[in-house]
Amino acid sequence: MFNPKKLEEIAKQVSDSMPASVKNFGTEVDRKIKQVLQAQLGKLDMVSREEFDVQTHVLLRTREKLAEMEAKLAEFEKKLAPVEKAEK
Repeated sequence: MFNPKKLEEIAKQVSDSMPASVKNFGTEVDRKIKQVLQAQLGKLDMVSREEFDVQTHVLLRTREKLAEMEAKLAEFEKKLAPVEKAEK
């Protein structure tokens, strides 16, 4: 088995021994990749997680209100049913 701490030490030693230009190149590549990904993801027709959560909450509240209204309508229909029968 490999010792994870020993691997971390080796990775740190390798990283520390690299010239600054190589480290900067890696940092610059990371930054550019992130920029490209953000730009491409921004072109997609997607909503943010925050907006999705808000819309999910709105939908749940709408469903609750609809259920309440359906229950009230059923009550009104029950109350009206004897009146409609009496009129016939």
